[in-house]
Amino acid sequence: MKILLIEDDMAQAEQLIGSLAAEGHDVVHEAEGNAALERAQSGTFDVLIVDRMLPKMDGLSIVSALRNDGNQTPALILSALGQVDDRVEGLRAGGDDYLSKPFAFVELLARLEALAKRNDSQATDTVMVVGDLKLDRISHKALRGEQDIDLKPREYRLLEYLMSNEGKIVTRTMLLQNVWDLNFDPQTNVVDVHLSRLRSKLDKGFDFPLLHTLRGRGYKLADLSDSDDK
Repeated sequence: MKILLIEDDMAQAEQLIGSLAAEGHDVVHEAEGNAALERAQSGTFDVLIVDRMLPKMDGLSIVSALRNDGNQTPALILSALGQVDDRVEGLRAGGDDYLSKPFAFVELLARLEALAKRNDSQATDTVMVVGDLKLDRISHKALRGEQDIDLKPREYRLLEYLMSNEGKIVTRTMLLQNVWDLNFDPQTNVVDVHLSRLRSKLDKGFDFPLLHTLRGRGYKLADLSDSDDK
């Protein structure tokens, strides 16, 4: 699973990151509410772990804002507030599950797996499509028309993120955060190199491009073959 952990207690965050990574999961961490909301909105995650009490923006407000925005990523709320009214409030805010602190890691893991499984059973986008490009998120295979596209693991993550944001402008910062899990710009050309390789695989030999560069703004994956916005 790709998990967004929203937790401002650094000791607990580090412990959870280590334990989840040991189980084979990919964990992205945010400690501050506003930044966490932005990351959740711009990223593709299987499940969210959201601490209730956070600086600047509390966890329930984050979940509520995501639901209002149409983001249905399953959210497990963590809180030291464990009374019935507290749990009800968390679920009514849009949380999918509620776990009181302190908790056993094995229980948190089981709840995460249940949420992810439930989400998978409800998902209708296991195959993503943009124009004549298809990406199977289970097999990680890509096709453009009838042509197979051989993707390296990082290229797959890059393409999946671009396709999940079809038609939207994606900035370099968004790519660094969501494909490379970096909260800073390493001042290298890693993004440009991977985009160049991906563009060659996606567009070379085809009648029209799907991957577009908007100078000074970012990148966009879109089928503009029948559009004036080329």
